[in-house]
Amino acid sequence: MRRTASRGFTLLEVLIALLVFSLGLLGVAGLMVVSVKTNNSAYLRTQASFLAQSMADRMRANTGKINDYNGDYDSSTASNSYCSASCDPDDIVARDRALWSQQLTSLLPPNTTANINCVGNVLGTPATSGASTYDGICTFTISWNEATLEQSNSPGLPPPQTFAWVFQP
Repeated sequence: MRRTASRGFTLLEVLIALLVFSLGLLGVAGLMVVSVKTNNSAYLRTQASFLAQSMADRMRANTGKINDYNGDYDSSTASNSYCSASCDPDDIVARDRALWSQQLTSLLPPNTTANINCVGNVLGTPATSGASTYDGICTFTISWNEATLEQSNSPGLPPPQTFAWVFQP
């Protein structure tokens, strides 16, 4: 009995199986790239959320000067010089602004900017300026450049991402 009709058939099956397996591995590699990018995006958003909460707590502790926290924050407002052992409410504002700017630039990507805008009135007297109540709301906006899945192949900075939060102190 002759078996000449099936010569080379096993080699063809192996090559097709190898091709299917290789395509599967390419799919898994693509899935890993997507996973890493989305994980990094979630990390940056979590950092922005923690930073906003941190500054909100600082502002609540110095409510009498809460409108002094309004403004832009970036690497140019970061500083390592803080007030010494005894700080008045104005010194605390300056320290909080410098420290928060420093944290923004060290924990988020380069070129991160932030803005705080509080609209309202401080209730109380100058004697209670550190512990007065506040009848308004504050808006945080933190922006940074981050590579996303939709990013085009154009040169330059990746598209901006924004974290915005409105709270009442």
